[in-house]
Amino acid sequence: MSEVESATTELKTQYAAQVAADLERNAKEQERIGAEVTVLQEQLHALQRDHALLVNLQQTLSDKSPAEAGPDSEEAVTPAPSVPQQASAEPTPARQEKAPATKAKKTTAKKTAAKSGGTKTSTTAATPTLVELIHSYLGQQPEPRSAAEISTGLTQAHPERDIKPKVVRTTVEGLVAKGRVLRTKQGSSVFYTTSGAAPADTSPEQKEPVTA
Repeated sequence: MSEVESATTELKTQYAAQVAADLERNAKEQERIGAEVTVLQEQLHALQRDHALLVNLQQTLSDKSPAEAGPDSEEAVTPAPSVPQQASAEPTPARQEKAPATKAKKTTAKKTAAKSGGTKTSTTAATPTLVELIHSYLGQQPEPRSAAEISTGLTQAHPERDIKPKVVRTTVEGLVAKGRVLRTKQGSSVFYTTSGAAPADTSPEQKEPVTA
């Protein structure tokens, strides 16, 4: 009996030691897991606070009007158009027909402007210059004429043009310098004629301007 009691006592001692070790290990495991749970709870609380802050910020941005939010915020807040809105935005046949009509009007306007510009250019080209008028006028006169007489004659023949005596005198002197008009002097008066005018560069004296 003593041997049985001794074996039983030894077995109880082993079990007791095993249970004590298991309790100690369990306690340490609980402590470790509890520490991890504490850290995870703190992370969870931080995430919940961030989530609440982000939700409030989103609501604040959504409540702003386009004028207050600005162009950048307006693009972020503006919802995407629904399918019916996209369908209604497509051009209708009437709009598609209107576009060629508008292009046709623009083309017609350009052609009209081109024609008008061409007519204006041809009209300007057909208008004789003051040099041509003076040379033609002197060629039709039987005797020399003064600058004042040339100006008066051209003004009467072309009342639509603003012909000034000073401009006429300067132009005639230019023709004298080129040899296309002859200059004669009678007393203090100067007269001009094309009769017997020599070609340009024939006489150095003809190129000298009149000295006042």
